[in-house]
Amino acid sequence: MKYRKNTFILLIIFLILSCKSKKLNYIEYYHKVYAIDSAHRAGKDTLATIRQYKKLFRKYPPAQNERIEEYEAYIKYADKFNKKFGGIKSLDRLIAQSAPNWKYKREDQDFFKLYKKYGIDSIGVERKVLQWKKGLNKILIDSFSIAATRDRYNDRVGPTVVIDDKKNAELLIWTLKNYSFPSKQKIGLYGNNDVPIYMGIILNHMAGSEYYEYFRTKLLEYVKSGECTPRDYIEMIDKYQYIHYLEPVYGIFIHYNFPDFNASDSARIDRNRKAVGFPTLKQSSKITRDFQRK
Repeated sequence: MKYRKNTFILLIIFLILSCKSKKLNYIEYYHKVYAIDSAHRAGKDTLATIRQYKKLFRKYPPAQNERIEEYEAYIKYADKFNKKFGGIKSLDRLIAQSAPNWKYKREDQDFFKLYKKYGIDSIGVERKVLQWKKGLNKILIDSFSIAATRDRYNDRVGPTVVIDDKKNAELLIWTLKNYSFPSKQKIGLYGNNDVPIYMGIILNHMAGSEYYEYFRTKLLEYVKSGECTPRDYIEMIDKYQYIHYLEPVYGIFIHYNFPDFNASDSARIDRNRKAVGFPTLKQSSKITRDFQRK
């Protein structure tokens, strides 16, 4: 009897460890976010939205899509309907999600009101943001501040473009090997002297790099891990297609003299978008329209 009990306990421990060791696939996370968001836009059933987001965030640390801001939406909905959302611990997590774009987020007075309600004044919020900044990777910030400046001021014309893009490509390869992907949670969005460090722009310029095929394969791993956004990835892919006058894979960059999409093109593009966790053409258009109305 004792032997059976011990075997059962070991089996439970094994199953728990197996679940924990299994890597989360953020492509699935994005699919769920877009499904929850679409249902909310259509039905406005906020209580159902709260339940669905709560279940999602139990499994996945939030990624905070720039045009949906799902984690902030979840907390605000839960607060409005007096539902539990994790209290201060979740508010601290929201700080980490909002801090990379703090330059603009700090203008959102409703954000501060939310924290004030839970006993954290504006000074307390600013202090938490500063604490988050202290945890960033200084080595990568220094390196990518140089890369972003180099990328920004070469005017994208002449022989310096090839030279500078190669330097940035080699920096990115070195970073992937030594630090993983340089996400905004590692380096923020603004570097030394407040220079914008937008990885989407740097990746866009990798489309013309000799290392493109490496990035095309390698960066997909970081889309799955949630470190590289689907948008940044697909813009690089479609930029490559654009440069070489090939048909768009994701419908981002299109030559003016290419024929308009037909139903078959749209279906193909939607399949490709779903494969990397990006919304369909119709979903994307709806999200963009609603975002611009804010």
